[in-house]
Amino acid sequence: MSQAWDVIVVGAGIVGTACARACACAGMKVLVVTQGSIAEGTTGAGMGHVVILDDSEAQFALTEYSRRLWRALLPDLPAAVEVVQCGTLWVAADQEEMDEVQRKAAFYQKHAVRATQLDAQTLRQAEPNLRPDLAGGLQVYDDMVVYPPSACLALLAQAQQQGAEVRCHASVARFLPGGGVVLTDGTKIPCAQAVNAAGCGAPALTPGLPVQRRKGHLVITDRYPDYIHHQIIELGYLKSAHVVSSDSVAFNIQPRQTGQMLIGSSRQNGDESPDVDHAILTRMLKRAKWYMPGIDQLQALRCWTGFRPATPDKLPLIGPSPRQDHVWLATGHEGLGITTSLATGSLLADLILERVPEIPAEPYLPARLLTGDLKDV
Repeated sequence: MSQAWDVIVVGAGIVGTACARACACAGMKVLVVTQGSIAEGTTGAGMGHVVILDDSEAQFALTEYSRRLWRALLPDLPAAVEVVQCGTLWVAADQEEMDEVQRKAAFYQKHAVRATQLDAQTLRQAEPNLRPDLAGGLQVYDDMVVYPPSACLALLAQAQQQGAEVRCHASVARFLPGGGVVLTDGTKIPCAQAVNAAGCGAPALTPGLPVQRRKGHLVITDRYPDYIHHQIIELGYLKSAHVVSSDSVAFNIQPRQTGQMLIGSSRQNGDESPDVDHAILTRMLKRAKWYMPGIDQLQALRCWTGFRPATPDKLPLIGPSPRQDHVWLATGHEGLGITTSLATGSLLADLILERVPEIPAEPYLPARLLTGDLKDV
């Protein structure tokens, strides 16, 4: 059976389309296959932040690299992506969290990331609707917000301009050992390399993959232009991101170009229901009100849930699958898929083509969490 494609990307969320774009721009013939519509899963349900995080050196390297790629791409993004270059305010509730602000500020200065430490007064000036007794914060200037579904479509359009093709509503049943995919209707599509970018669905195609679904809630408000000026995140968000055995909430709010605001966030493990958990939602909004007391006077238009693909060590899986020949993994990004999508695509294309990547790929290689047992399952 002849191979019409160099690469088949399974999944058309932000990570899959970024991989397709990078591979197509590198000269490969690319086919994107998705069981539903574009950006139908995690991408369509998530927040749109492009933010640097420094929880680990590997996390910082990937997020910083990807943010640079996003900023370089800005002139080529259509208006529908609704880019808001608002930066991020990390807010500290007390002196202990101000110590973390100082650590982050020093780290960012060392790595040439534009950021400024704020005391209580300058924080109030930056965001008057925050509660007045917060200790201070850190302003990170070059972070931004995008509208994820439109960003996903824009990346896919760029891939298509380089010759990539797309098949929606085509469900992949398994990978072919010699390279390629088998659809649920029995159709076989050969290729040189396949990419499992199926997000929460990735373990169904790569058995034993250490990726778990984590449920999250979001709320969007009516239009309140200038109510906030930055994406605002409590420093406790970092603590909640590490909670893997219990439910957690943290304050995270971002402005939209429409004047609306998106309010998060929550994390739940083991809850497979897509329904809104009103107890968790109440906790999340109560947390938001603690930081922004007037927020309960605003009109909420809608709340919803989504699922994020999470790994045990908080880093995505990017690279060759130890269990399947001709299969590459690009999954496990949890809440950072929008931020790290472009870096993921770039790394993956470099690895497939055996080029030296911009940043070391070793921290993200699947072999760190996935053994080579069950070859060609």
